[in-house]
Amino acid sequence: MSKRIVIVDDSSIMRKMICNLFQSTGNQVIGEARSGREAVELYKSLKPDIVIMDITMRDMDGFSAAKKILSLDPQSRIIFLSNLDKEQYSAQAADIGALGFVNKHNLEELLEFI
Repeated sequence: MSKRIVIVDDSSIMRKMICNLFQSTGNQVIGEARSGREAVELYKSLKPDIVIMDITMRDMDGFSAAKKILSLDPQSRIIFLSNLDKEQYSAQAADIGALGFVNKHNLEELLEFI
């Protein structure tokens, strides 16, 4: 079944790569955000099935945005995507309530969560 996805990353190139990955598998990217603050607003208006979110962003980081989104909708599905150390940050992602953590060098791993 096709999923409705929002992609959050401050890099337009990374957002495009993620969009291409999901669209090639029949999923629908319904929105893109450049910051955590934009992600929260997009989540409120679009109610996506899944949010793919970078951690390190200006304005509001991914962890803070995820906490806000999960407070609005505890059933929201968030996957973190980052170049940060997976071992160090995957536990923090799980503590927040995220589905998982994927390194940006292994984008195909995102498909395992869909």
